[in-house]
Amino acid sequence: MKRVISIATSDSGAGAGIQADLKAFLRCGVYGTTAIVATTAQNTVGVTDIYPFPPRVAVAQIEAVVEDIGADAVKTGMLFNAPIISAVAEALGRLGLPNLVVDPVMVAESGASLLEPEAIDTYKNDLFPLATAITPNVNEAFALVGEEVDEERIEDCAVTLHALGPGAVVITGGHTKSGADLLYDGERFERIEGPVYDSDATHGAGCTHSSSLASFLALGFGPSEAARRARAIASEAVRCGLSEIGAGAGPVHALGSALKGVQV
Repeated sequence: MKRVISIATSDSGAGAGIQADLKAFLRCGVYGTTAIVATTAQNTVGVTDIYPFPPRVAVAQIEAVVEDIGADAVKTGMLFNAPIISAVAEALGRLGLPNLVVDPVMVAESGASLLEPEAIDTYKNDLFPLATAITPNVNEAFALVGEEVDEERIEDCAVTLHALGPGAVVITGGHTKSGADLLYDGERFERIEGPVYDSDATHGAGCTHSSSLASFLALGFGPSEAARRARAIASEAVRCGLSEIGAGAGPVHALGSALKGVQV
């Protein structure tokens, strides 16, 4: 059983964050563990409050998990501020954990800000150089390079992000016209196509994608195949999304097709 740790934030509505990550790990057949760096008061409509924990809380959880259970891959999600990002990066570097997928979560599906502005440089300087892959959506990708979104320049954006040190850049395409993901590994570009579903239940799609990518890296797939499989899992989760849950953007359902037809 491969082991993947999610270092991220709790979503009280269970659509994204740690809760979505654990669902994705289960769907991909790996054992998921967690280090919770903050908690949110949120539902499908919006985020009403964010409560970050002291950075030492994240480090203690990471160390406890690694000491006993270990980790074949790591996924980071919403880290919220510079002190947490810096502490997580120090711990991951010191422990030498493999297959790090960094999802630089910046904005919630509802539009709420999930990252303090000054933390962007800490992401780029401390965490990206350790990453096997980073998985921004197109809006996050251009925000990270300080430019307005221009889909005609998405490859240039990927090159700029790759120069910050990650092994690969996967810009997810859910917010683009084509819907295709773009992978750049420093040598070539690869478009990762997949079905695009018109759904009101997309909350947690990015978390599901990055957690699935980390899972497939842990299972031994290379970045390209892992990204293709992660795209398929995320698309499937949107297709099975639970639009009937809540009054806002419903949660994706990573286990939807796996549980289809199962009777209790």
